[in-house]
Amino acid sequence: MMASKFYQKMAIQGFSLLEVLVALAVLAIALATVIKVTGYYAENARYLRDKTLAHWVAMNVLTDLQVKDKWLDLGNQEGTATMAGREWYWIVHVVETPDEDLRRLEVQVYYRRQDPEPVTKLEGFIANSWVPEDEMLLF
Repeated sequence: MMASKFYQKMAIQGFSLLEVLVALAVLAIALATVIKVTGYYAENARYLRDKTLAHWVAMNVLTDLQVKDKWLDLGNQEGTATMAGREWYWIVHVVETPDEDLRRLEVQVYYRRQDPEPVTKLEGFIANSWVPEDEMLLF
């Protein structure tokens, strides 16, 4: 009977101030962790989106140069492209290869012209489609 009155008295009293403060501290730490992880997730999603869009710009520039079937001079070419409502800046470095009829193209895509590091880089090749008449194969 004595134990029963003790439990009734405890049920009426509720939580102590210390218990409430400990519970609030645990809740605050948990919520802060959730907010921090959500921030990291959002930043990572933005980075992956931008990296993907920049890579698509680089692939478009490289494909455009390859399809034009024009022999490119050594050096740099630059321009801009619009992808997903954003203006991207690109530079193509045309580099010599050991094969005189082959050039390496290094495409770099930037957020802005003044950025020190590109968002992405892509390399490809372009062949000289001109063939001297004496080397032509006639069927």
